[in-house]
Amino acid sequence: MTTTTDPLEVLSRIRRSVGDPARDRPAEVCELCGVPVEADHGHVVDIETRRLMCSCRGCYLLFTDRGAGGGHFRAVPTRYVAFDDLGLGPAEWEALQIPVSVAFFFLSSNVGRVCAFYPGPAGATESLLPLETWAAVVTANPELGELEPDVEAFLVRSERSASTPECFLVPIDACYRLVGELRRSWRGFDGGREAHDSLDAFFEEIRARAERGRP
Repeated sequence: MTTTTDPLEVLSRIRRSVGDPARDRPAEVCELCGVPVEADHGHVVDIETRRLMCSCRGCYLLFTDRGAGGGHFRAVPTRYVAFDDLGLGPAEWEALQIPVSVAFFFLSSNVGRVCAFYPGPAGATESLLPLETWAAVVTANPELGELEPDVEAFLVRSERSASTPECFLVPIDACYRLVGELRRSWRGFDGGREAHDSLDAFFEEIRARAERGRP
């Protein structure tokens, strides 16, 4: 059983400010206080709705503490970590029951479980991940238990040509951006060249930004 979400609005907010530099004021505003924000701004997650909101620096800092605002909002961290030696081989990936080569996982405090999503032409599709399967992965890789709920994700790319999947810890807004870009560029049954090029470019960026090792 799967459900779909639509990240295009999120992507639009993230990228809307890219345009004519001669405009007198930024196209983006903080969705919490209404002040203008620059193109390179932070994001805050509404825990209950999973909505990603643009934020000014002041509002962003207000919600960096997990208990701020009654726990309703959380600032999205900016750390990227690449894992080179996770115990996640082909058999473990198959046990996660993800039908495509890319997926991300995050702990939703609102529903109290790990959510698994994979991108496609319809947006982000949620896979109902068996809890015991994820528990086994965390038992083998305790560092995954350090993911910040709601705002950080475990991103995996499993290509048949690779012996082990690529695994990263990333901010949740990076995953939404990936989903939106793939939906926008998807053509035909398998996505087409543009979607594959977008995917390659995205992971090249992630590799460049990520620290090596453990969180």
